Amino acid sequence: MKKAEYFSKDFEWDELRVEVENDPSLSYHLVPFEPSLSVPEEEAESQPWNDFHHRHASGKFFKERRYLLQEFPELVGCDENSKVLEVGCGNGSTVLPILRGNEKVTVYACDCSTEALERVKETIYASNIVSIEHRFHTFCCDFSTSGFPSWLSCNPCQANFEQTSDGRGKNESYRTDSSSLKESRCCIGGVDFVTLIFTLSALSLQRMPKSIKECFSVMKPGGLLLFRDYGLYDMSMLRFEMDKKVGFREYMRSDGTRSYFFSLGTVKDLFLGAGFIELELEYCCVKSVNRRNGKSMRRVWVHGKFQKPI
Repeated sequence: MKKAEYFSKDFEWDELRVEVENDPSLSYHLVPFEPSLSVPEEEAESQPWNDFHHRHASGKFFKERRYLLQEFPELVGCDENSKVLEVGCGNGSTVLPILRGNEKVTVYACDCSTEALERVKETIYASNIVSIEHRFHTFCCDFSTSGFPSWLSCNPCQANFEQTSDGRGKNESYRTDSSSLKESRCCIGGVDFVTLIFTLSALSLQRMPKSIKECFSVMKPGGLLLFRDYGLYDMSMLRFEMDKKVGFREYMRSDGTRSYFFSLGTVKDLFLGAGFIELELEYCCVKSVNRRNGKSMRRVWVHGKFQKPI
């Protein structure tokens, strides 16, 4: 497989900021917006994503994130038997390169969408990765509302989930809800890594602080949270029309899914407020060309690494 090329500084974010903030046609993105004070219902946020993954059941919408291990080499150089929690796994575009790149890690992947979990299992088991039966487990969970199941962070117990599964992380009744997992899986005593890759932006801003604290609660002391998400003034933000705004820097697509665009300051406040230590935080500014129309696209993502204090 050809090694992915990785670039993160094709242009300066401050130059883009000046351009955007001086363009009258984009001024509505800069105006403060007071959203409804009520937090969206759980189903109102998770159901659109379930529908989204059903529409894109072929998996062609997402591409494997082959750059991931270059951006987060800790996932390759970590200790044997390290545990990774992938939050919002979708169809497996993040899980797959992790399992390919390190044969000694165990990945626990969750999503609020049962459709997504079906797709990720199909993707992973079709990849013929070595010893996948014992290194990859899925569960359905909306960490922004119900939190994570207790078996992720409680003290290790004698129960052994792998002995009660069919080798693919399924128990006999093939239930994936967190309550059934509490009954069937061992307590793993916390995870070494949490990957939060283009997941937090799908939540309403009101839910983010609690969600990050949930991630903090299931990590071992010294564990790393690896973050990548949409950055302020990304091309996709500037494409949203005024009527799609549901908050400041917060938008809703026509299919009901949300997208928030982060400044470095917002990310810093959210993660430090949850108790994390900041290790890395910066904009990734990538210029690409649309092959169909030849237009240049300026993408902005936020890259972050945060540590749970020892």
